[in-house]
Amino acid sequence: MLERACTMMLALAMSARAFAQATSPPPDAPRPIDIRESVWLEELTWMEVRDLMKAGRTTVIIATGGVEQNGPYLAAGKHNYVLQATCPAIARKLGNALCAPIVPFVPEGDIDPPTGMMLYPATISLTEGTYRTLLTEIASSLAQHGFEHIILIGDSGGNQAGMKAVAEELSAKWAEGTTTIHFISEYYDYPGTYKWADQAFGWEEKVEGIHDDPTITTIMMTVNPDLVRIREREAKGKASINGIPLLPVEKAVESGRKIVEHRAEVTAAAIRKALQ
Repeated sequence: MLERACTMMLALAMSARAFAQATSPPPDAPRPIDIRESVWLEELTWMEVRDLMKAGRTTVIIATGGVEQNGPYLAAGKHNYVLQATCPAIARKLGNALCAPIVPFVPEGDIDPPTGMMLYPATISLTEGTYRTLLTEIASSLAQHGFEHIILIGDSGGNQAGMKAVAEELSAKWAEGTTTIHFISEYYDYPGTYKWADQAFGWEEKVEGIHDDPTITTIMMTVNPDLVRIREREAKGKASINGIPLLPVEKAVESGRKIVEHRAEVTAAAIRKALQ
């Protein structure tokens, strides 16, 4: 009998604790601590996001990356890592923007039987329908919270059509509302970025044809040089790409930072134009 009573008391105590943990303060509750500076939505508390929006951070960027084959040296999450560098740079250029969590999975080819990038291990693919539904629901969630402008950018070719379609569909649906959505194709101007980098650094590339290049590689190095296997490549005498050296690491990282800055400037200008 005593054992049963103890068990019931323990269960009640656990239920009370679970209820206390599940309850939340009201949406207008005052923030008890200072805001930590970040442009990443997922790094902020809900109170910080609420108060940043009240202070004018009413634009949010949804960036899509991918996990795919990227040659023998680059981590499969290449596009996601590039966006870790470029999205916050764009948000800071705009001055009134936050970055939603990067969408890491995108269409990469048919799954069964495999086509495109799905022919290579490590690739994760979505169907086009799943991808568009995912973008639609992410954007709709952010619109529900009161963001005035939602920006779509993608770092891979297979991402572009879906983002454009979702932006067009939601623009029509939200025509009478207070939220706008824009697909910014200028972000994905890799030919223009390659041309700028070659001129800026005096690069004379000899394309190796392995889904790799010094522009993307040096951007990834700004996040972490290990993502491009720089130590392993150096050990094998392969610390270059398309004839462009990646050593010393500090010089390559500095090049990557300048490319990020250039891409951020181009994209921020396109966003400002779209919002006019």
